Amino acid sequence: MSTYKLANKVVAITGSTGGLGSALAEALHARGARLALFDLEADRLTAQTRSFGRPSDVLGWTADVRDFESLEAAMANAAYHFGRIDVVIANAGIDTVAPMATLDPAAFDRVIDINLNGVWRTFRAGLPFVQQQRGYMLAISSMAAFVHSPLQASYTASKAGVWAMCDSIRLELRHLGIGVGSAHPTFFPTPLMDDVVADPAGRALWGGNDRGFWKMIPREQVVRDIVAGIERRADMIVVPKINTIVAKAPGFFRRFVERAGFRGGDIERAISLASATGWNDSAAHAPTK
Repeated sequence: MSTYKLANKVVAITGSTGGLGSALAEALHARGARLALFDLEADRLTAQTRSFGRPSDVLGWTADVRDFESLEAAMANAAYHFGRIDVVIANAGIDTVAPMATLDPAAFDRVIDINLNGVWRTFRAGLPFVQQQRGYMLAISSMAAFVHSPLQASYTASKAGVWAMCDSIRLELRHLGIGVGSAHPTFFPTPLMDDVVADPAGRALWGGNDRGFWKMIPREQVVRDIVAGIERRADMIVVPKINTIVAKAPGFFRRFVERAGFRGGDIERAISLASATGWNDSAAHAPTK
């Protein structure tokens, strides 16, 4: 299979200042890509773009994945600045950890709107420009698309939805020469994971993510495999690769994972510790990975 060379390609990334977004930006820039960075946090976005140096290679635009017009304007401005957009990475995302019985419905809706609807809006806004280049669009899903943890109904539903949506859109766009993929990493260090580890409910479920099924893998491994997947225009990127068998046959492995990974007492303890916001604190979390 020929390599989709990233040198001089223009890559648009939502949630660019988050842990995964910033690491992907650095890795893609090192491959010679030019970057259109989109994020809600204007100050962090400015600092990020300045860290790369030349605005001819990297520039940022404030954009909200919950606002289609915001994304549409950002994509158009990026395409005007760079003359093209070749790759779109829908990376913005948030999480909650709370049982259905107590989770604030607004918190559930917010996760779905950012993680699932936000991917659709990002792809839709970027499509006219990617189509011109016969390019590639990638959504950051998760292992949660096929391993469905308790207390994560909104997150697992959103990530499984992203996976299904990418499969559907890929078929729609195939005749146009556009590739569409989804990335499914396991747990790895990010500010989002810092929140999970700090949450008592999260610790009860996943044991601090330092051992066993739920042990975090290095962020560098996730970034390396995602970049390699982009260079293959992959339909699906699973990190680590050993999880691919679970992704390909989720129903077969589900009962084993549920029995071995989630003991009844741990789930009950997590429920008792969870908050109505889905987090241990009431602060709103920015939609970045």
